[in-house]
Amino acid sequence: MHEAREVPEVNEVNEVYMDYNATTPVRAEAAEVYARVQRECFGNPSSAHFAGRRARSILDESRERIAATLGAQPGELYFTSGGTEGDNLAIVGVAESHARGHIVTSSIEHPAVLETCRRLAARGFGITYLPVDAEGQVDPVSVRDAIRDDTVLVTIMWVNNETGVIQPIEAIGQYTRERGTLFHSDAVQAFGRVLVDVQATPVDLITISGHKFCAPKGVGAVYVRRGITLATPVRGGGQERGLRSGTENLAGIAAMAEAGALACAERGAESQRLDELRNRLEAGILDQVPEVSINGGGASRMANTSNVCFTGADGEELLVSLDERRIAVSSASACAAAGNDKPSHVLMAMGRSRREAEDSMRFSLGRLSTGPDVDRCLEVLPQAVERVRSLRPR
Repeated sequence: MHEAREVPEVNEVNEVYMDYNATTPVRAEAAEVYARVQRECFGNPSSAHFAGRRARSILDESRERIAATLGAQPGELYFTSGGTEGDNLAIVGVAESHARGHIVTSSIEHPAVLETCRRLAARGFGITYLPVDAEGQVDPVSVRDAIRDDTVLVTIMWVNNETGVIQPIEAIGQYTRERGTLFHSDAVQAFGRVLVDVQATPVDLITISGHKFCAPKGVGAVYVRRGITLATPVRGGGQERGLRSGTENLAGIAAMAEAGALACAERGAESQRLDELRNRLEAGILDQVPEVSINGGGASRMANTSNVCFTGADGEELLVSLDERRIAVSSASACAAAGNDKPSHVLMAMGRSRREAEDSMRFSLGRLSTGPDVDRCLEVLPQAVERVRSLRPR
């Protein structure tokens, strides 16, 4: 039998969290909704009795709220367990509705997309992995040129999770519409941070995940434009209109609807605030730490994200050094980094060397980030970088 491990206490005064692209703290309003639904509405939304009807009412209201933030119709939204399942549902759902075919994606996608495409390639689907430029952007013309007569799907992320670089979704969508090809976008990092409007943008399917915008973990959604038919990979009770069976996570969905509505309402002011904090952080790093560069700094970026190459300082060592000083950052995507010692595939695709990718660190800010947080990071960082650089053989 394993011994119980003590959970470290949180000392909020001395801790700085700069890893919001990995996950976000659940905001109080969403936590209150979650607790209330768990406490007061335990019924199964598929049940016909009063408890089930009460649950169904909350489910329907939550679907309407989230759909409204996307400019979608409620019937176009399907609830999932999060971004990974959502990407799989969209991509595999389109692919399996065709016997064979071709898919276009990019070399900087989240592993949920890349691994799904590799699995489909092993089953006979053709996959084109598009390159990106030195700033980490996909050229929309390359998407247009990659579309073939048998292309069944283009899947390009809205915002990159490692660099914060915003992809030209509007232009890509125009080309897919011209060619009559379905277009899916992983909007997990985008929703609640940049405008995601499915009516204004020519996109057919998108994926969102609640824990990226201060909702609980374990809940997300896929938007599927009306008229699109997906194969059903998860079979069972017929929930979510038969596309995604399994009893819905009602409390999580209600909390996600609350967090999503608040994030979208606050998006403009919050984006400006985070942009100022991010610029303050980058200016301080460039001023105080020699031999650094900003990965993707010349592109349009999400306001909260900075990916910095500290030449000569191993990113993993720097992460540990900052963690010892209670500053939480990331050397890559949290999902990609788990059990993986390979350098960032995103930075490598941008033309960075293996060493440059290994020497890079991601800082991502969020709604609880403050000026003193940035100042504390800048107070600790130069010395930490110097120490880590001294460990590398010359």
